[in-house]
Amino acid sequence: MQKTKIKADKLNLYYGDNHALHDIQLQIESNSIAALIGPSGCGKSTFLRTLNRMNDLIDSVRITGDVIVDGQHIYNSDADVVSLRKRVGMVFQRPNPFPMSIFDNIAYGPRIHGTKKKAVLDEIVERSLVQAALWDEVKDRLNKSALGLSGGQQQRLCIARLLAVEPEVLLMDEPTSALDPISTLKVEELTQTLKDRYTIIIVTHNMQQAARISDMTSFFLNGILVETDKTDKIFTNPNDQRTEDYITGRFG
Repeated sequence: MQKTKIKADKLNLYYGDNHALHDIQLQIESNSIAALIGPSGCGKSTFLRTLNRMNDLIDSVRITGDVIVDGQHIYNSDADVVSLRKRVGMVFQRPNPFPMSIFDNIAYGPRIHGTKKKAVLDEIVERSLVQAALWDEVKDRLNKSALGLSGGQQQRLCIARLLAVEPEVLLMDEPTSALDPISTLKVEELTQTLKDRYTIIIVTHNMQQAARISDMTSFFLNGILVETDKTDKIFTNPNDQRTEDYITGRFG
């Protein structure tokens, strides 16, 4: 039986007076892929950002309830946010490589966390790029600018950069929405290999993508978690009519 990695418990989020998330109750198991679906503005990306406290960076945000990662209440006043963001990392919608070499992009995080030895950094860079299925494509140009890579390669580089600091959870906010179909397929294939080691939570507008890659799917609507279940159940026999209307294209 898989253990719960992340639990949202009566989680509410407000942007000023706007109540954006309503009493979210959700458990995500270790070494699984959880897809968050729903129309634009429904709260799924906002929810994703609560899982590593990225919303803390927005002045008007207020949060009640809790998120628990491996038994730790991440919104407690004594929670270590730097440590949390190392364990629970984010891949954004558009690739955002740093304007530096491929090697330095990957080595950036380990250096910040105190790793200085060249041999150790070499090993981390290679391991991370191998895990991100990018090593064979870039191993002969590690000292070239990361900005010279294609869009799909840049997104896998950003995944490798995240893996270099040895996270436990990968948050992916529409990671393929800016990519071509071939690059999208590579990132999707990558998620399947990574879930053996990591827990992955992905926001996607692509119903087919959610159906292809995720184990569990959660449907958000107007800041409410309408339904969460095994992905094949959500897409073939959902419990809620609103879920069926969304996945069959009646709205959204």
